[in-house]
Amino acid sequence: MNIGIVGGGFMGLVLAQKISKSNVRIKVFEQENQPGGLATYQDYGDFTWDRFYHVILPTDNHLIGLIQELGLEDRLNWRRSLTGYYVHKKFYSISSSKEFLLFPALGIIDKMMLGYTLFYGSRIKDWKKLEKISAKDWLIRIGGKKTYEKFWSPLLLAKLGENHERVSAVFIWTYIKRLFDARSSAAQKEHMGYVSGGYKTIFDQLVKLLKKNGSDVVLNCSIKHISPNPSGGITIAYDDKTEHFDKVIFTAPLNILEKVASPNLFEISKNQEAVEYLGVICLVLLTQKPLTPYYVLNIADEEVPFTGVIGMSSLVDLDQTAGTYITYFPKYVTSDHSFWSKSDDELRTIFLEGVQNLYSDFNLDDMKSARIHKAFKVQPLQVLNYSKIVPKTKTKHPDFHVLNTSQFLNDTLNNNSVVSHVENFMVDFKKELP
Repeated sequence: MNIGIVGGGFMGLVLAQKISKSNVRIKVFEQENQPGGLATYQDYGDFTWDRFYHVILPTDNHLIGLIQELGLEDRLNWRRSLTGYYVHKKFYSISSSKEFLLFPALGIIDKMMLGYTLFYGSRIKDWKKLEKISAKDWLIRIGGKKTYEKFWSPLLLAKLGENHERVSAVFIWTYIKRLFDARSSAAQKEHMGYVSGGYKTIFDQLVKLLKKNGSDVVLNCSIKHISPNPSGGITIAYDDKTEHFDKVIFTAPLNILEKVASPNLFEISKNQEAVEYLGVICLVLLTQKPLTPYYVLNIADEEVPFTGVIGMSSLVDLDQTAGTYITYFPKYVTSDHSFWSKSDDELRTIFLEGVQNLYSDFNLDDMKSARIHKAFKVQPLQVLNYSKIVPKTKTKHPDFHVLNTSQFLNDTLNNNSVVSHVENFMVDFKKELP
């Protein structure tokens, strides 16, 4: 049996790996010159690391299981990570219970209410009720108005701007649920992990194992058309070639599906209200000296041009990055944000000014590189009743399937969720394999 997979991002490659165990031949089609999609890597000269920041949590059981399945468990490293909060022009560490209790921006009652919100939110299972109430109203209802105004509101405003009051409680619940579990129950300290060599190690191993099984990954590939074959199966026309497959699984975004796939293969039911997406613009700064002791610095200040600071080198050993400190400065924006009209040089200037204002001891002479990376569609803006406006995709051919991140309704877009969705898909798809 021959199976074609359209999309060589993390989802497409993990799917190919799972299917290849059944002794079938797979061909993965990817339009970029390297695999990975949003999880892909970047050559920074002296080393290669993730283009956008990624981390593995101790509770990412699906992702950790995949790493073990790939034989990379000895490359998985765990480190204690620190969390910071920037508010009123000052930095605070909130990496332990003691530090949290000493956090001056909140009174003792506010801290108790915040702690209750985190605990209560992490225990919620029925997310559907949460999409009927705004994040603001839900946080105030659970934790009180003062806690919302002093802690949550500045964070949501910095992350979402004017959209922060439009998102449902599902938006904040997904983050609470995932990050709350990152705290070790034994030591009550946050631990996070990474794979030596970054995600390039994982993608290299995925491609290696696929080729070992007689499968292939085609890069720099332009899909022209996907259509049903009169004698059964699916035909993919790409570049100047045409190939027939017994089955095809489409993992790319829906807007691409509508462009390249025959209407005989699928139908999409859309609502009048369109899905809005958050994109990311990220400065990746390489320096000779460390900038931050925190893996995550939450920023509650609208004047700062980025959403937060991710101190990757506070987690990743320096031998992974050729002795260079790597720090990410992401800004999550909607599709109509003015930043999209600016050049990389303009964005670099804005972000670097923000870095200098945030860190008064930052010296441009210590900077080795400053790159701007962009992704226009990273995750949907989870507005009220989001699940009702998400386009429903239905396949109309037994040999054609669709699996992509548009189907994520109650997950943050992270690689553990991707593996989980692939595994759920495989439960039924295995029945179609020899």
